Order: sequence, then C-alpha cells, then structure tokens
Amino acid sequence: MKAIDRARRTRAKIHGTAKRPRLTVHFSNQHITAQIVDDDKKMTLVYATTVGSKITGSKTEKAMKIGEEIAKKAKTAKVKSVVFDRGSKLYAGRMSALADAARKEGLEF
Repeated sequence: MKAIDRARRTRAKIHGTAKRPRLTVHFSNQHITAQIVDDDKKMTLVYATTVGSKITGSKTEKAMKIGEEIAKKAKTAKVKSVVFDRGSKLYAGRMSALADAARKEGLEF
C-alpha cells in the first residue's frame, strides 16, 4: 500500500471547518511543517515550519518545538480546537511528540 493511499483514506474521514480547522503535518528529510487549514474556505489560517529557522536538535525535538509554535500561533488566530490530520504517518514518534507539545500549549484535538 502506498503512502498516498493511506493519506487519502485518512483525509476521507477528516474535514476542517471554520469552527474546527484541520491541523496537518508534513515531515521531510530535514524539515517539519505544520499548518492549520479551513477546508470550507480552502485557506491556511496559520503555519509553522523549520525551514529558514534556527531550530536545532533531533527531528523529535524539532517536532516538539513546531508543535508549541503552531499552538501559540493558533491562540493568536483564536483557534481553540482542531482536527488532527496525520496523513500517511502513524501516530507515533515525531508525530505524537508534535501533537503532545501542541496539546500542552492548549490546543484541543
């Protein structure tokens, strides 16, 4: 099974609205990107990435910092709860570290 098929199966069950937008996460070989998307308006509300930043450490530590950053930006955008879109990744390791850090900062999902 391909990663694209797993991602489509996950996203078929998830839809971000204005009340509860979708938090999507992407991991590349070097960088981590998270964004909160309103699927009804097809618009990104906030995003956080390691691209161009001075965040250092292991990929798990980077994921934790991005989780904290996205939760802080969500607070300023008045987003309190989101639907978590893990894409084709399992909810373990870096993915759970990012989610736990976002929850710790007050983001609900």
